[in-house]
Amino acid sequence: MSACSQLVDGLNDDPNNPTDASYEYILTGAEVGNIIFQTGETARRAGIFSGYYTGIDRQHLGFSQYTVTTSDFDDLWDDAYVNTYRNALEAQRAAEREGIEGITIGITQVLRAMTLGTTASLYGDIPFDEAGSLEAENPAFESQRTVYQKVQLLLDDAITSLTLGTGRPPIGSDIYFDGDAASWIAVANTLKARFYIHTEEYTLAYAAAQNGIGTSNNSMMAPHGMAADDANLNYQFFAVQVRQSDLITSEFMTSLVAPDAVTNPILPNYRGNAKTNETARYNYLFQVTEFGTQPNTNADGYAQIDTFSPIVTYQENLLILAEAGARSVDFNTGLGHLNTFRSYMSGGGYLSNPTLTDLQYDAYVSTDFDNGGIENQDGISADNALLREILEERYVTFFGQIEGFNDTRRTLNETAVRVPVDPNTGSVLPQRFIYPQSEIDRNTSVPNPIPDFFAPTEVNQ
Repeated sequence: MSACSQLVDGLNDDPNNPTDASYEYILTGAEVGNIIFQTGETARRAGIFSGYYTGIDRQHLGFSQYTVTTSDFDDLWDDAYVNTYRNALEAQRAAEREGIEGITIGITQVLRAMTLGTTASLYGDIPFDEAGSLEAENPAFESQRTVYQKVQLLLDDAITSLTLGTGRPPIGSDIYFDGDAASWIAVANTLKARFYIHTEEYTLAYAAAQNGIGTSNNSMMAPHGMAADDANLNYQFFAVQVRQSDLITSEFMTSLVAPDAVTNPILPNYRGNAKTNETARYNYLFQVTEFGTQPNTNADGYAQIDTFSPIVTYQENLLILAEAGARSVDFNTGLGHLNTFRSYMSGGGYLSNPTLTDLQYDAYVSTDFDNGGIENQDGISADNALLREILEERYVTFFGQIEGFNDTRRTLNETAVRVPVDPNTGSVLPQRFIYPQSEIDRNTSVPNPIPDFFAPTEVNQ
């Protein structure tokens, strides 16, 4: 009897209230939650709304036709607030109870800031000060712009904590960088730059990115392995689950990188030219299945079973420098950073074992963006031609990531330079995720009236 009693020990423990666990275990849980939030269904849904994917069956067909209900976002809200933010907050509190400071606290602060910055970008006004508080029965919603300001301050606090150099978490508990403070500081600065891009504070974005991720080895990537429970989430969707038949890559996204008429549904869209060959990137990103073009789940593919997934990366930091430099400094600054990115890609960049003869990213020169140049065949200004190329490069590089949705909304009114994503139906692109039914039912602080799916968030108005 005493032996069998061990089988039910802890049966009534609440897994969503892990305050009695040691901080390192809660920290790992928060980082796993962050992987699900940043690279799972939230990213796929954002991809549908920003033109990366086309739904062809079941609920994803509905999402592609912009048929959404509040209950469609219940699990996505939980991925942010319960599985990621709450765990990060509890990890910080548990560490503080154990007298830990410095690096561990900084890591939890970066995770919290990343989560709420991303959530604000998607939903608009959200809870910040009272987020994760069990005492707050109806957590107050704060304006999107206020949340971004507080996220920046939280990232500043994180950098200060990380700089202390003490309190490194136990080996293996930080699954991204194993407690390396310098890597976390770089990520925090790239996140600052990312969120300044969201709010169109380009001078501040440029300054932050100069202290951001400076090498691909310091990119924050979601680790994956060969086992079913730690496989790449896109692999799980497109190679394992029956939902594979629900979603394909859009013709628009495919057309930007597919190099020939056999694979390209809209060949004039192909972004290759005398200095650019996208064959290797196409082969890395995509495969043709019985359903259509989908993420590549084969060896060395974007969605291979153990391919690490991008969360905050060197390539993003380079493209922030390019865009923010072009907008806030001058043409030559933006071009220089774009060419740094192209040099990175010419050696393979973020692709896995590419065939080098299938890629080409030669440096651009200023005349390429003059009227009639290879990047300005329609005679817009050179500044706009450069910015258009940078934004298109960001769109392709962010395939499958939430940032593509943020860019399409932020630049929607910049008709000369925006990536020309068209609505799947009607005349308006989606502008936000809508508040989940679970929050509407339980929190009287939810904004009333509830914003419409096509209503721009505060920073995108």
